[in-house]
Amino acid sequence: MAYSSLFSPNFTHFSSARPISHHLYYHPYLSSTSLQYNKIRKELSFPYVASVPYQPINVDYLEGEFSGHGVTFEGIGDNCVAKMGLDNGSTATLMLPSGLITSYKAPMWHGSTVELLHTSVSEGEDGEAVIQGGVSLALNYEDDNEVPWSPSTWVLRDIRGNSKDSIKVELISSDTDNMVETRHIVTLGEDILTSEISVTNSNSSPLQWTGSIISHLTVSSPEATYALGLEGSNFHNVPPFLSNFGIIPSDLDEENDSEIGQLWKQMGLKGFFSGLGQRNKKNASEEEMEGEEDDGYKQLNEQMSRIYTCAPRFFTLIDRGRRNSVVVGRDGFDEVYMYSPGSSHEIYGEYSFICVGQSTMLKPIMIGPGEVWRGSQHLHNPNM
Repeated sequence: MAYSSLFSPNFTHFSSARPISHHLYYHPYLSSTSLQYNKIRKELSFPYVASVPYQPINVDYLEGEFSGHGVTFEGIGDNCVAKMGLDNGSTATLMLPSGLITSYKAPMWHGSTVELLHTSVSEGEDGEAVIQGGVSLALNYEDDNEVPWSPSTWVLRDIRGNSKDSIKVELISSDTDNMVETRHIVTLGEDILTSEISVTNSNSSPLQWTGSIISHLTVSSPEATYALGLEGSNFHNVPPFLSNFGIIPSDLDEENDSEIGQLWKQMGLKGFFSGLGQRNKKNASEEEMEGEEDDGYKQLNEQMSRIYTCAPRFFTLIDRGRRNSVVVGRDGFDEVYMYSPGSSHEIYGEYSFICVGQSTMLKPIMIGPGEVWRGSQHLHNPNM
C-alpha cells in the first residue's frame, strides 16, 4: 500500500472499481455519456467505496479550453488529474470526475514544500487501485419523499486566476431529476487551500441536506499531534463517518476497548453516521456521550471520533514530529468533526493522520425553494 502525496507527478495508472448504479448525462469533455448520481440506499451494508467507474475524459479538450491559469491536466486511465501550481511553490492536485483532492503541498519555513494531506492507494477486490483520504465531499440530499441521493460525479465548469496570486477551479454536479445544483470551488492561494460548496434548490419543495467536507491531514503520529483552541467547545462522541474516501483502521470494531469501541457497544451494534448522512436510528441521539472540551492543548494520541457543536471558526493542529501546523477554518458550517485513529499504529504510516470535517450531521440544513446555501473550509499554512 502507498500513502501520502498521492498523484505527485510519478503516480502510475489505476483502473475503476466495481460498478455502481448511476444516472446518465452528457458533457463535451466526456467521450460519451457520463455516470452521474448514485441512488443511495437508506441502509448501507458496506458504506465506503473508495472509487467508482467513470467514462474516459478528453484531456486534450481540457488543455485547450482551460490552459493558461497555472493548471495542467494529465490522463490516468479513464480519469484525469488537474494539477494546480503557484509560483511560490504551493501546489494542489484534484481528480476528475470524482472531485477528490489528493495533494496539497505548502512552502515551509525551512525553504522546501511539505505535503499536508494524507492519501492512500490500495488494491481492490478486482485488482483495481482503491483511493482514499485527501479532501472530499460527503453530501446527502433528501426531499419531501425522503429519497436520498448524493453527487458523485463532477464536471469542470471554469478555471480563474493565475500562478502568481491564486487559482480557482470550479466543479459542478447537477441533478436534473431533483432540480439540485451543487458547486465545489477549490481555491489555491499562497498560504491556503479553500473548499467552498454552494447548493442551489430549484425545486418547488424544501431540500434537506447533511454531510461534510472531510479532510485527512497527514501527521508524523497522532501521539505527536495536538489540537489548539478547542477548550470550552461542546462535543458529541459519535462512531466514525464512513464515506466513499474515508480511511478507517481495519481493526476498529465492536470488540475494541477504545472509546469508539465502547460507543458501538452502547448503541447495541456497529452504528455509525455514514459519510452520506444516513444516521443509525436506534436510539443514537439518546445514547451518544456528550461533554465539554476541557483541554486547550489536546493531545490526539487516543482513538476518538467527535462532533464539536460550538467550536471556534478557526483552530490549529500542531504536529511536533514534523514541526509544522495547519490552521483549520470554516464558514457556514456549525459543526466540526474530528477523528483520530490513535497512536497504536506505525509512525509515518498508513494511519498517521487526523481527519477533520466541517459538517452538518447532527443538525441538517433546510434549503427552501429557490434558495442557495454556501459553506466552506480553509486549510491555512502558517509555516512560511
